[in-house]
Amino acid sequence: MKIIDAHVHFSRIHTFQETAMNDSLLHYDHKGIEREFKDANVIASVGMGVEESKLGAFPDQSAPDLMGLDLPNRPPSMGICIGINPFLLTAHSIERLDSLLEFKEYVGIKIYLGYYPYYAFDDVYQPVYEMAKKHQVPVVFHTGDTYAETAILKYAHPLTIDEVAVKHRDVTFVMAHLGDPWCLTAAEVMYKNRNVYADLSGLIVGTDEKVNRHKEKDNPYFDHFKHALIYGDAYDRYMFGTDWPLVGVKPYMEWLTGIIPEKHHQMFFHDTALHVFPKLNALI
Repeated sequence: MKIIDAHVHFSRIHTFQETAMNDSLLHYDHKGIEREFKDANVIASVGMGVEESKLGAFPDQSAPDLMGLDLPNRPPSMGICIGINPFLLTAHSIERLDSLLEFKEYVGIKIYLGYYPYYAFDDVYQPVYEMAKKHQVPVVFHTGDTYAETAILKYAHPLTIDEVAVKHRDVTFVMAHLGDPWCLTAAEVMYKNRNVYADLSGLIVGTDEKVNRHKEKDNPYFDHFKHALIYGDAYDRYMFGTDWPLVGVKPYMEWLTGIIPEKHHQMFFHDTALHVFPKLNALI
């Protein structure tokens, strides 16, 4: 089966580099991701734009207003979600966003809820949603637990997406990580709003051995997640993603293969990503 990884990172973020070196034991560079993708038959991916102005600053209020991927030699089949720094967002930023979204490699927009202390429905993001509508690209939100102690969780709660989804019915929204640990709430938001999707990335951070421990049938750790998948009944709106380099692509894929019903594998691992990120078709 051909796979699309709808959530990876490819930026010079110190915490990502440390995680790859010390936790997931992966090579965080273009050679490392190319090997991972080849091994798992990944034909395309979506990189979440994020940058830091100095080492270890993430989440960084001084990062560029529009953030990209700044590791060298980005794979040509990796689309970019333009990251938004709301602290520096201006009318000129929106004009530049409008221009960038004309290019095929910019396949979506990423908003880092929690990492930046703004709710999804804050006025600062309204022009961003208008650009998403104009260019017919999705907006991906970080939702749920954060990978930085300085982030503030209340801004990343998935319930806040409901208001935005209602106000902007013509925009496709993606809740990264299914709002974990508030997965059931995220599933309800999806159940209610047909324009809301979720990627299932970043639920495990660590080595292949750690992933394999969660395959054990008597391990109850992800019962809340499995319950939410069934409750939401939205298998056509869940997407595969890893949050690489936080975890290896193939073992994470194999773990989710055992959770997502087989009849939905084609949609989950491939088709839905192309529906949500239609510009990826030009990169494959």
